Amino acid sequence: MVNPETPSLQKTVDSQIVAVTVYTNKALVTRRGVVSLTGLERELLITGLPVTLQTESVRVSGSGTIGVRLLGVSSHYIYTTEPVAERVAQLTRQIQQIETEKRYLQAQIDAFVLQSNFIEGLREKTEEPFAQSISRKNLSLSETLDFLNFLGSQYSEYAIASGDCKSQQEELDKQLQALWASLQKIQTPHPQKSLNLIVAIESAGEGEFEFELSYIVDYASWTPLYDLRVNNTSNVVHLNYLAEVTQNTGEDWIDVVLTLSTAKPGLGTLPPKLEPWYIDTPSQKRVRQRRTEEFDLAAPRSAAIQANHQEPDDLAAESLIPAETVVAELSQQGSVVTFKLNGGGNIPSDGTPHKTTIFNDNFPCSFDYVAMPRLVSFAYLQANVKNPSNGATLLPGKANIFRDNIFVGTTNLENIAPGQEFKLNLGIDEALKIERELVERQVDKKLISNLRRTTYGYRLVITNLLNQETKLKITEQLPVSRNEQIKVRLTRSNPQIQLGEMAILEWLLTISPQEPREIFYQFIVEHPPEITVVGLDI
Repeated sequence: MVNPETPSLQKTVDSQIVAVTVYTNKALVTRRGVVSLTGLERELLITGLPVTLQTESVRVSGSGTIGVRLLGVSSHYIYTTEPVAERVAQLTRQIQQIETEKRYLQAQIDAFVLQSNFIEGLREKTEEPFAQSISRKNLSLSETLDFLNFLGSQYSEYAIASGDCKSQQEELDKQLQALWASLQKIQTPHPQKSLNLIVAIESAGEGEFEFELSYIVDYASWTPLYDLRVNNTSNVVHLNYLAEVTQNTGEDWIDVVLTLSTAKPGLGTLPPKLEPWYIDTPSQKRVRQRRTEEFDLAAPRSAAIQANHQEPDDLAAESLIPAETVVAELSQQGSVVTFKLNGGGNIPSDGTPHKTTIFNDNFPCSFDYVAMPRLVSFAYLQANVKNPSNGATLLPGKANIFRDNIFVGTTNLENIAPGQEFKLNLGIDEALKIERELVERQVDKKLISNLRRTTYGYRLVITNLLNQETKLKITEQLPVSRNEQIKVRLTRSNPQIQLGEMAILEWLLTISPQEPREIFYQFIVEHPPEITVVGLDI
């Protein structure tokens, strides 16, 4: 029998998490606590630690009003069975609440569909009467434009609102998935497992001792995430540098100093790519293959959708106070970059991504267009962005691209150092119209040097519908022969250029507002008359 008046040689101490450094696949957790010692204690017991803790990584230090020697650390696992009814009820309520929110969002989407269908029906029903009224001059041009603007603004408003609702539904689906996984986990009968640490000590007497405990845990990670917002009217890209922190370590990080580190302890919006255009004889059984997986004719045509944005009046704008975003302190040593968040970190152990802002800034950029008229009759807009020389390193990660506040797609950023330039592909822009026409296909009736000669001529007409000067790179191609008896020669080009590798033609144009430009090129295919050429599908 233990005498209650006999002092215990082991003392259970309380500690709390004060700092966490998250790496790409684990985290370093720091705990602190204060304990009153009598001088008789020989062990400090720290309970309730997660089983994801790597015991070999445990480090203990501290200081106090008395001298304390830290002799060693040991660990042992504890198995307990805890009641789960309250947690099940809590998770069930959260699931029901999210499902209610999803139903509300779906009702909004259905309402937007009905409204869009009504506008579509209104357009179809009024198309013929409007045409008759215009021909009879019963309607003025301004009235017609007002009606068309009304239809366009309503379409845009419903499309944007419906897209926002669908994005919110996707976020709710992620939360539901995590909640269902947690519910299934706790409903499965199994004993709870935790880890206790025992720190052997010798103290010089009675006094206060503040200890610090650090350890590595698994099932924690963070990944960079970017929001890139582009406006055609300004030469800047607004970059929002975010981090998605995920942890399922078994302990919540509440109001901790959170640091993100790159140290390692222990594709839609792309324009199509021209492939070599091969021609050959049938005996070779080789024909040109087009790659279609890198472009989609149904890709977002963001220029056709404009946000119905109205500026607030000056008085209302002065009375509004914009929200302030807390950003991180950046430091870099060699190739290791760390971000110390200034706000309190709150990351529960639920396995779901939690977003936090690292920083946001405007990056200078310039715009140009690229076009492959052989594949697509519209140009692709590209932004050439420069990471300022005094900026932060942009780590590899997924980036969401918004153009004029409209989501146009995603891309993956590579590691971008300060001072480095990178490109953003912003999708199809219908403001540059390109017409490509085969204007000449002539087979010489007479053989020249015992060869059959066929002449092909193409004309491209580019119309700049923008109100600003634009730079455009036009890329075309000639067929490439895989048979030495088949010859392909460029005979004319206007503007004149040199034929590039793999028979690529490239024109760099600067087109003034509302200006049409014309390009013409001609080439000849020669071969013996007894040979049949395949792959020349013009």
